[in-house]
Amino acid sequence: MAKAKSSKKKSILTDQSLDFLKNYHNTHSPVGFETSGQRVWLEYIKPYIDTSFVDPYGTAVGVINPEQPFKVVIEAHADEISWFVNYISPEGLIYLKRNGGVDHQIAPAKRVLIHGKKGIVKAVFGWPAIHTRLSNPEAKEPSPKVENLWLDCGARSKKEVDELGIKVGCVVTYEEGFDELANDYFIARAFDNRIGGFMIAEVARLLKENKKKLPYSLYVVNAVQEEIGLRGAEMIARRIKPDVAIVTDVTHDTTTPMISKIIEGEIACGKGPSLATAPAVHNKLLDFVTDVAEKKKIAVQWRSLSRSTGTDTDSFAYANDGCPSVLISIPLRYMHTTVEMLHKSDIENTILLIYETLLALTPKTNLRYL
Repeated sequence: MAKAKSSKKKSILTDQSLDFLKNYHNTHSPVGFETSGQRVWLEYIKPYIDTSFVDPYGTAVGVINPEQPFKVVIEAHADEISWFVNYISPEGLIYLKRNGGVDHQIAPAKRVLIHGKKGIVKAVFGWPAIHTRLSNPEAKEPSPKVENLWLDCGARSKKEVDELGIKVGCVVTYEEGFDELANDYFIARAFDNRIGGFMIAEVARLLKENKKKLPYSLYVVNAVQEEIGLRGAEMIARRIKPDVAIVTDVTHDTTTPMISKIIEGEIACGKGPSLATAPAVHNKLLDFVTDVAEKKKIAVQWRSLSRSTGTDTDSFAYANDGCPSVLISIPLRYMHTTVEMLHKSDIENTILLIYETLLALTPKTNLRYL
């Protein structure tokens, strides 16, 4: 008897795509030091673009149809939150400053990599044993703060730290990498926002493999320094001067404990990409993306944002003389931790929504308000 055909839809992600996904997310790319991750990203995207360039601070750009005057950007950011070495004690303990919005409360007992002048040095966030913390029942148990967290790399003097190549200003990243959980969930240290870099690279791959010819220049932009103020997007928007920008980033899955839906809205992993309303989000372009989603039967979720989106959308929207910009986000659990979690179907549907939007868009698309 013939086997019944599986009803499961074939994934748009190839084995090569998934290998890139893992490799890229396991490559450390801290704010201001994104070179290693950008190198991996550019190497993967190279077969799917016509040309590429890198700006002075490391934003990487792949270009398709560079000769066309109308310019469209699809963008993500490449940097991950991290720490800076700030002070080395006489006993060889290392104290830190934040590099981006890193969460001090998750740090105790974490393993880290110090990117020293002589190469990577392994270390841990030390923390006193529970026996010692609770020895005085009258005393309040200490909670982690930036000023009481330290790294122990095995050195027992400042001289030994120096001999390892660790200096003030060296950057520190968490060790954890990519992994898979049940029911098509992935976890990684820096899905915010290397998943965006992965998705725009996959859009470029689909365009190439499906032999699609766009009536405009497409700039596939992986920007640096988003985590400390959208700085990479600000620089590259001025350089490219795009006519349209489609930005992708992560947004909060608000269905876990300790998050208020009243404040953050209701977004869940596995239910599709999230579209946002905000002053920087261009209403006509948002309507255009929404129509594409409806026509292609791509489920989307909605979120309202206030004065700013807090993403690179803001930099593109307000650059130059103003650029119609839209934000397409992917739901993420446990943002700014080492176990950021998202769903495979959301990756696929976010890629498809950007891809189908690009195919529908033309230089003649009416994005005028009046």
